[in-house]
Amino acid sequence: MSRMTLDRLLQSQGFGTRRHCQQLVADGHVRIDGTPVTDLRIQFDPTGIEFTVFEEPWVYREHVYLALNKPAGYECSRRPSHHPGVLSLLPEPMRWRGVQPVGRLDHDTTGLLLLSDDGRFIHAQSSPRRKVPKRYVASTHDAVTPELVAAMLAGVQLHDEPAPLAAVQCETLGPNRIAIALEQGKYHQVKRMLAAAGNHCTALERVAIGGLRLDALDLREGDWCHLAEPELGMLLADGSGGTR
Repeated sequence: MSRMTLDRLLQSQGFGTRRHCQQLVADGHVRIDGTPVTDLRIQFDPTGIEFTVFEEPWVYREHVYLALNKPAGYECSRRPSHHPGVLSLLPEPMRWRGVQPVGRLDHDTTGLLLLSDDGRFIHAQSSPRRKVPKRYVASTHDAVTPELVAAMLAGVQLHDEPAPLAAVQCETLGPNRIAIALEQGKYHQVKRMLAAAGNHCTALERVAIGGLRLDALDLREGDWCHLAEPELGMLLADGSGGTR
């Protein structure tokens, strides 16, 4: 990777316009190894470089890959209309550098949401051709019955779909809780499938994408984390330890 001046490095990491980043450096707000760097002529190898801005630590990343435990009441949109956007849960530099949600969860759906500024990653993760299962836990108005589980596995017909949609996995978790794994990712799919099967979804949480499980990330609602290479690899896993 080519060397960069500190203002360009900061700009690439979402700290604002180049002029603003130059001012941060000139005012001594940026430190490397604990020492303020104010000379804009110095060039750095950005790979893995650690720095602080206003004493907050950062690490240079060419792209960021994030997992968020989405709370209810947030929209998965860069331009939310009726509720706060999930990007408001991230530090401002993440928004400046163009991080966006990978796919969408309904405003009242909670759980695992991926975000990134890597367009190729976003496209790949959003592609229906990959058929990576996403696992949800739904609470239902009526009791979960063997007939409901069987219907979800066999496929239910939605009014705007040419063919029935089926879960790849489905199991009862409790009297009114059901786990469902889907590969398609259609609009409101879990809720609509449960309604078509004669029940009603009262709460919904996405708990896994491929082999990446929300509980393994240890994130409270509203918290986020960077995904490392091993965790990114889990996004290709089928959720049972294998890969697709």
